[in-house]
Amino acid sequence: MIYEEREITSAEKKAKKTAGKFFLQEDIDPTILEVIPYEYQKRKITVELTNDEFNCLCPFSGLPDFARLSVKYVPRKKLIELKSLKYYFYSFRNVKIYNEHAVSKILEDLKKVLRPYELTVIGEFTARGGIKNRVTAQHKV
Repeated sequence: MIYEEREITSAEKKAKKTAGKFFLQEDIDPTILEVIPYEYQKRKITVELTNDEFNCLCPFSGLPDFARLSVKYVPRKKLIELKSLKYYFYSFRNVKIYNEHAVSKILEDLKKVLRPYELTVIGEFTARGGIKNRVTAQHKV
């Protein structure tokens, strides 16, 4: 196989610890998230990130819930490192969690590592039984 000798990073190992099993919200490891310094701290900018491939599991049925996640923040001193964010989102893949709790957990974990001026997380979950769920969580200093 082509990738046999590829070394797996610690973030990738943490993200994949939920693979093949069912987990709960408390099993998500926020230490996957890494930050980089924001060099223009005197300039307030808005960072907008979108992930069209987020998924978690319904706590009742165990069936997958798919969503488009949007993260929008105004950094203070730190920026999120995007590869770590990708692995963090991946770690929800086999976690049984309500849509509202997933969005709130992401907000709380990002707020803790970034300490931004403002942060908004929006989860637009695909329709189930004809009902589409859109969840927004916000933090402002």
